[in-house]
Amino acid sequence: MYGLHGKIRAQAGQREALLALFLNDEASLNSMEGCYLYLISSAVDDADAIWITEVWRSQADHQASLANEAVRALITAARPLIADMTDRSEFTPLGGKGLAEIVNVS
Repeated sequence: MYGLHGKIRAQAGQREALLALFLNDEASLNSMEGCYLYLISSAVDDADAIWITEVWRSQADHQASLANEAVRALITAARPLIADMTDRSEFTPLGGKGLAEIVNVS
């Protein structure tokens, strides 16, 4: 498995517009092959930031999603609203509540 956790800072005052883009695209995100989790959260300590946590079957599945037409359209629409995306971590999901129900993790 492959995971990503990243903080996206919106342009000043644009967090709600950025969140709306991501949240309104939930149907296409739910249909992504190999995507087990795509969690969108607002940061409590930064009025312009959101966090996105992703869990994928593999890094290749994540990479393939970036070529998807709906994902590319979302990225294009979001770019003008984004100030910074430098806080990003990759990780290997090992288990935990919720994950075991989605995939066969032991």
